[in-house]
Amino acid sequence: MKVLKFGGTSVGSAERMHALVHLINEDAVKIIVLSAMSGTTNSLVEIATVLYAKQNQIARQLIDELENKYKEVIKQLYKTETSLNKGKELLDSHFNYLRSFTMDLFTVNEERAILAQGELLSTALFHFYLEEIEIDSVLLPALNFMRIDENEEPDLKYIEANIQAELAKYPNTKLFITQGYICRNAFGEIDNLKRGGSDYTATIIGAAIRSEEIQIWTDIDGMHNNDPRIVDKTHPIAELSFDEAAELAYFGAKILHPTCILPAQLRNIPVRLLNTMQPAAKGTLISSKTTGDSIKAVAAKDGITAIKIKSGRMLLAYGFLRAVFEIFERYKTPIDMITTSEVAVSLTIDNTKNLDAIKKELEEFCSIEVDSDLTIVCIVGSFTAEKQGYALRIFDALKNIPIRMISYGGSENNISILVDTKLKKDALVALNKGLF
Repeated sequence: MKVLKFGGTSVGSAERMHALVHLINEDAVKIIVLSAMSGTTNSLVEIATVLYAKQNQIARQLIDELENKYKEVIKQLYKTETSLNKGKELLDSHFNYLRSFTMDLFTVNEERAILAQGELLSTALFHFYLEEIEIDSVLLPALNFMRIDENEEPDLKYIEANIQAELAKYPNTKLFITQGYICRNAFGEIDNLKRGGSDYTATIIGAAIRSEEIQIWTDIDGMHNNDPRIVDKTHPIAELSFDEAAELAYFGAKILHPTCILPAQLRNIPVRLLNTMQPAAKGTLISSKTTGDSIKAVAAKDGITAIKIKSGRMLLAYGFLRAVFEIFERYKTPIDMITTSEVAVSLTIDNTKNLDAIKKELEEFCSIEVDSDLTIVCIVGSFTAEKQGYALRIFDALKNIPIRMISYGGSENNISILVDTKLKKDALVALNKGLF
């Protein structure tokens, strides 16, 4: 059984839903994971925001506007009166539900219920369309099996048991449709996966059913060797290891969230990134297979703040680093890069929410310098310690770019450098020219 995930642009219009059928209508058992129609989640967030502000009249106007968009979609999606009536009844149910929040107190739990409406709508509308064109399918409610625990992590044992129970109800069915992003929390309330959204749903389901392959369909033909929005003449990478893909995703490749890799990697299930607009393109295959020593790709992560920490007691002060890390741990602030010397440690963070409090605690036992508006440029590949020449190629390409920090050796798949954000484009272009 395969798991195929389609994002918001793939179901973003009646035309796209019609085209989607050609990508899934093959004689193989599969689960289709759908996002909300493009733009819907943003609209629902806006509705929730004005409801929090008790601007109920504005909320009603926004709900009406969103409903009108969906009314136009179903007019184009369905040809038969039966299907059109089903679609109208579905819209009435969901949008009346949304309007009910304009008449009462609004809470965070209700916000999560509102945000779930996009996926519930897209999957039901697509399921009705498949019925209309006489393609047999079953709509599997994700809220029946997707659950996160008290730490907001997927409860894989629960998911595995419950999705298998759902699938067992339909032994002769080959096509299942379910919602991405949405789930229940440990208290049984409607919630969502937050990080990675529908991609995360697909890889969790793939792990739970031990799928033969997980396919992530987007509007990009795989993971590219550099940022195509900034650099000309990039190309999709044919194959990546799980570790290489996770590094690229974490350090700026927007096509996939780094969290999404882990469930597939744990069960050794290959993940294929494909393009709905160019279905014949090979895309990128992510698996446990390594393709030898090579430089695969470059990615960049903006919004980085660097903190240089220096202590007069650094020499032989074996508790210094522990004291530093404990402060970041207390404030739940992850560290991206770190370099150390005998007298100082420099590190970077991308979350400055608690920076003032962190600075205050650090200044009790050391001096610090803080720089912002920085970018981590990450060079990803397979860099074994014995292999020669990679550092020369990288730093020769960057010979005209001032480098603030270098991190190498923590992973065999990543060499990271820190530059001023204003030099990001120059660095990416220089690396593209020098490496590829």
